[in-house]
Amino acid sequence: MTDLQDISDVGRDRRRGGYSRHGFDKVELELRAWFAEEATRRGIDVRPDRNGNIWAWWGKPGPDAVITGSHLDSVPGGGAFDGPLGVVSALQAVDLLRARGFTPSRPLAIVVFVEEEGGRFGVACLGSRLMTGAIAPEVAAKLTDADGVTFGEAAHASGFDPLRMGRDDRALSYLSAFVELHVEQGRGLDVPVGLASSILAHGRWRYTFTGEGNHAGATLIEDRRDPMLPAAQMVLAARRAATSGARATVGRLVPNPGGTNVIPSSVDVWLDARAGDEPRTREVVDRITAAARAAAEEEGCSVRVTEESWGGTVHFDAGLMSDIRGALGEGTPDLPTGAGHDAGILAAHVPTAMLFVRNPTGISHAPDEFAEADDCAAGVVALATTLEHLTR
Repeated sequence: MTDLQDISDVGRDRRRGGYSRHGFDKVELELRAWFAEEATRRGIDVRPDRNGNIWAWWGKPGPDAVITGSHLDSVPGGGAFDGPLGVVSALQAVDLLRARGFTPSRPLAIVVFVEEEGGRFGVACLGSRLMTGAIAPEVAAKLTDADGVTFGEAAHASGFDPLRMGRDDRALSYLSAFVELHVEQGRGLDVPVGLASSILAHGRWRYTFTGEGNHAGATLIEDRRDPMLPAAQMVLAARRAATSGARATVGRLVPNPGGTNVIPSSVDVWLDARAGDEPRTREVVDRITAAARAAAEEEGCSVRVTEESWGGTVHFDAGLMSDIRGALGEGTPDLPTGAGHDAGILAAHVPTAMLFVRNPTGISHAPDEFAEADDCAAGVVALATTLEHLTR
């Protein structure tokens, strides 16, 4: 927990509680510098790639490499463990392996991916998506934050050329396995450490409801075309559509212009939808969209729906999972997760697995996210054992 404590004051959000750390903002740049310093102090060679991800190599970079790591950014008002636990555990796993007298016979690297949460630019796993070609660099460069700053502008200000971003075939050719340790984001473990079996299909959609802005006091109810009404109906429709294990969440709603005594001219609503497979997820979104369109028409408004990101169902590599379970013990449980991860993006290109550290409260993406110190230590031991097994 010492390394987590070292960064415990970085990015605290006094208004929301928890932490707000976003890709290429001042806070995340401070955390990137912290990681580079910690890796360098351990004699690990730090090399940022052209997509803004940071690689720290124990040994010479090259093919047949085993990679671990996670991310340092957060959702707005997020917890202390989501992302940083995987980065800290990777550094401490290297310490533990060295204490054991072990030197890997294959290249081993720790990677820190940029903008995993999508908290600033709206697309999750942006660094891994760029590296694998899952998003076009020209599309990524035009993504904007709440202040109108584009990802390309933020990247350039941080020393990266957005014109050079995109699929990195050389980096991908080096990878033989990727193992990401992460705090479990539900309450699915009754032991300190488990394995992820799969990730639910999930995506993000933006609904823009457009009506007529007007005066809150002078405009009669029957004369209004208020986009807030269909927006509210859409939020309720999301809850109704989330059945049989599906999840549908509206966590952000922004009226324009946003005055207390103003009927908004437009309202943007963001939907996060997840289910066991793509057809089921699409069905949930279709039901919500149909309800949104009907509500907009009834109020004399229009609605435009934009898919901002998508990730299909991920099943982690069975052979790699079996290999890891053999190293950790056959009793190591596995469980599916509804949360997206960089490991899910890489899974289409390289054998990938995830270790989960028990979350006793089941709370994540919130200030009360928690893991016991002993469980975190067990996670470090499990990761070190896994890396030793894979690189010996």
